[in-house]
Amino acid sequence: MTSPMPQVDSPAIDLAIEKWVTGPTTNISHEIGKPILIHIFQVNCPGCFTHGIPEIIEVHNQFKDSPLLVWGLATAFEDFHHNNLENLNKLIQTGEVVGETLEVLNTRGLLNNNRLDYRLPFPIAWDKITPYQPVDYLLETEKFIAKDFPQFESFPIKNQKLISNQVLGYLKQKKISAETFESYQLKGTPSTLLIDREGVLRGKWFGSGYGLEKEVGKVLI
Repeated sequence: MTSPMPQVDSPAIDLAIEKWVTGPTTNISHEIGKPILIHIFQVNCPGCFTHGIPEIIEVHNQFKDSPLLVWGLATAFEDFHHNNLENLNKLIQTGEVVGETLEVLNTRGLLNNNRLDYRLPFPIAWDKITPYQPVDYLLETEKFIAKDFPQFESFPIKNQKLISNQVLGYLKQKKISAETFESYQLKGTPSTLLIDREGVLRGKWFGSGYGLEKEVGKVLI
């Protein structure tokens, strides 16, 4: 990726999209003048379906008569046998879920014949998934640590070495890169991005329960 990672309160970069599964083909730079709420999830992510997606659907319904655009972006940074375009299509077309999502939602009585009893009411895109083949694994290890361990330099030397070795080992086994997920340096799924009318990133959250209605209200003023 050649574009720098966007920081909150700086211009957002376009999503790297392999395919729009539902909705019109568009991107952030095409929608200047409209605020955008983007929910990033994985098909095999129980928390996305127990908390993240229901929260976004509530926000979508609350602001459906406003200029707010709500998009979903399915990504994959693990469990690629479940997190793939084929299973995303099944989810969109029939509500069918797989993997841990299937197990957890079934246990909670939230499925009907292994399917969701609702449809995702906003456009859904598939992240651009590419082979992971870095030129310099040590440099990539440093970048990974800087993202996930901001206090790394304050750790004891033996802990720094342990973390470095673990991250290096993880990256050497990694085969796939999800471009939007990594360009925004997201920490996991569900995650949410909020972009204002001028195309500026105003919020980036990992998890759910951050009072998105209030945050959306700020960019609609």
